Amino acid sequence: MPEAQRPASGWFNPIAEFLGPAYLRNAFTMGTEQEVAFLVDELGLEAGMRILDAGCGPGRHALALARRGMEVVGIDLSPAFVDLARSAAGEQHVSATFEVADIRTLAYEQAFDAVVCLCQGGLGLLGGGADEARAMARIAAATRPGGRVAVSAFNAYFVVRHMDAGETFDAVTGVNHEVAVVRDESGSEREFDLWTTCFTPRELSLMAERAGLSVDACYGVTPGDYARRPPSIDRHEHLLLATRPE
Repeated sequence: MPEAQRPASGWFNPIAEFLGPAYLRNAFTMGTEQEVAFLVDELGLEAGMRILDAGCGPGRHALALARRGMEVVGIDLSPAFVDLARSAAGEQHVSATFEVADIRTLAYEQAFDAVVCLCQGGLGLLGGGADEARAMARIAAATRPGGRVAVSAFNAYFVVRHMDAGETFDAVTGVNHEVAVVRDESGSEREFDLWTTCFTPRELSLMAERAGLSVDACYGVTPGDYARRPPSIDRHEHLLLATRPE
C-alpha cells in the first residue's frame, strides 16, 4: 500500500465521532437481533456466560447478548462509540461493561467463555492489512480453553467483483479504499476516507489456526442474514466460528 494511502492507527475514530447516534440508522445495523440469535445457537451461549465483544462499536451486539443474561464486556478503539454504548446500557437498564481498548493489545488471558468480533469493528478497520493476525491472536488468548469464537470479515471476492468507481483494492494487503460521504445526526455531510481490510475464507481460517484456534465452520453471510451456508462471491461477509482447544 503506498505510504500516502496508509491510514494512521485509529483512523476510524473521527468518523465515529462525527456519526454519533446516526451510525445506528445504517441499514446494516438493523439485523442485530437475528445475528445474535444465530450466534447464541451456533456457539451454545447461555445466561451467565462471560462474553467479550471485541470491536463493539456503539454496543448493539453486546447489549443484545447482555439482555439474554450474559456477562458482557465490550471494547472499542473509539471513545465516542464507547460513550454511546455506555449511555445505551443505562437507558435500557442493561448490565454491560464498555471500555476503550485496542484489539491488537488486549491483555485478557483465558477470561471469556466466548469472544465475538463482528461487523468489521475488530479486524476490518485496522487499516493497513498488517495487524489482523496479531488481533486474532489476542482474541484467541482472551478465550478460555473450550471457549468459542465468532469473527465476521468482509469478503474480498465480493469487494473486487462489485467495486464502485473511485474505489481501489490493494491486492497485496487486501485493503479496499474509498471516499464516502457520511451524514451525521443533524443531516450534515462530510467526506471521509475508508479503509476496509477484506479476506478470503481460506485466509481467515488460516489466520485463526495460526492463532491456535480450531476452525469449526466458515459461512457466507450478509448483515441481518446469518445462516449456515457456504462462502460465496455474492455474500458481503464471511462468518468464521472456531473453538480454543482444551
